[in-house]
Amino acid sequence: MEKQRVTAVFDIGRTNKKFFLFDEDYREVHREYRVLEETVDEDGYPTEDLQTLRVWLREVFNRILEARTFDIRAINFSSYGASFVHLDAGGEVTAPLYNYTKPVDEELLDRFYATYGPEEAFATRTGSPRSGLLNSGMQLYWLKYRKPEVFGRIRYSLHLPQYLSYVFTGIPISEYTSIGCHTALWDYTKQDYHDWVYAEDLHRLLPPIVSTETSINMNYNGKRMKIGVGIHDSSAALLPYVRSEEKPFLLLSTGTWSVALNPFGSGKLTDRDLAANCLNYMRIDGKPVKAARLFLGQEYNTQVAHLTQHYGVGEDQHRSVVFDQRLYAEIRADYRPRFHFEHLDRSDNPSTTDLPSGSFKVAYHQLIVELVDAQVHSLETARGTTRSKKLFLDGGFSDNAVFLHLLSHRLRDLQLRTTDSSLGSALGAAICISDRALDAKFLKKNYGVRKHQPFVVSETP
Repeated sequence: MEKQRVTAVFDIGRTNKKFFLFDEDYREVHREYRVLEETVDEDGYPTEDLQTLRVWLREVFNRILEARTFDIRAINFSSYGASFVHLDAGGEVTAPLYNYTKPVDEELLDRFYATYGPEEAFATRTGSPRSGLLNSGMQLYWLKYRKPEVFGRIRYSLHLPQYLSYVFTGIPISEYTSIGCHTALWDYTKQDYHDWVYAEDLHRLLPPIVSTETSINMNYNGKRMKIGVGIHDSSAALLPYVRSEEKPFLLLSTGTWSVALNPFGSGKLTDRDLAANCLNYMRIDGKPVKAARLFLGQEYNTQVAHLTQHYGVGEDQHRSVVFDQRLYAEIRADYRPRFHFEHLDRSDNPSTTDLPSGSFKVAYHQLIVELVDAQVHSLETARGTTRSKKLFLDGGFSDNAVFLHLLSHRLRDLQLRTTDSSLGSALGAAICISDRALDAKFLKKNYGVRKHQPFVVSETP
């Protein structure tokens, strides 16, 4: 029996670690999920357990190779960014993978911006608003001045996607999408590391930069294959859309964070963009991707939990709410914000939540109206002056009927399309290492694209 030719992808999230095999038409033929226990760094802060992760990567891949069911022709990697793995002169990991949520003292950041600012001008050039260790370049600055004993052992610092590749190749490299994802390292104006990186002599710790589409042909455990250099997960998730759509579009990726991505703008952030929590990601061709972020999924979960308890309904009640246009009209006729948002900033945020009288369904519609207001503002910020005609939406809100009805109604000049892209960044990583072009039918065939029409507003007699 002839073995099936496949591309393997490790897709490493903060919580879920995933392994996929895709056939030559990018159809999923195998998947594995794993949740790995975290460890702590020397300060007791939770972080990725690199040793456990490395063991799992090799165990899974070696098992698939030994099974001889598939003919693996290539392997690539996608993962979250803003995370460095530090190697010593012997190529061994020499420090924890410091969690990007780890607090860093503001005094050090103030000193940085006093030296290399002004802060707003710096954020504009790098696409990186001040975000602590979420700007991964700041980790190197922090290590240099707060943990010099750790810093002194570092020979190379690899972003996590490139470290995953290193596990299989032993070759340290840097790659554009990881460097360009709000790291504060890259100057989009001059298309090079920012001057501060050279001034602090940090460029010596960053391996040579290669294209995201680079692959290394090598023999792994007796099998000849192409090994990719890894890609930042947000850039990977965007890639199938960019390769399939010629005209400008927006992509709204929803989950705990709701991220509106505009890959067709200038990418240069304005003061208004920075105030609206915008930052830059990078396309694989080096062009900036303007991204506006909202903690929308977290706010949704928090508020729905309150509503569930208040009305005494089941925990899954919110999943079955059907859009009621009459109810929406009543809310809009006498509209005012009623929910006190805990995770979203807005100028008219009530000091306390004042639930409308009625049922869970009424309160739920009110909540979604308010969340959609925030989402529309964020989308318009990402859109800017780009003449986008389509909005693709994937992730957790892609099956929320009330949210979709209201979003399509509010954005009537955009054609709303939802996609079943649970494969997300994994499929993008597979495409990245392939030489095949995608056509306009790819999204419909592989992503199950669904059209959503704005509802018709009936006139008052």
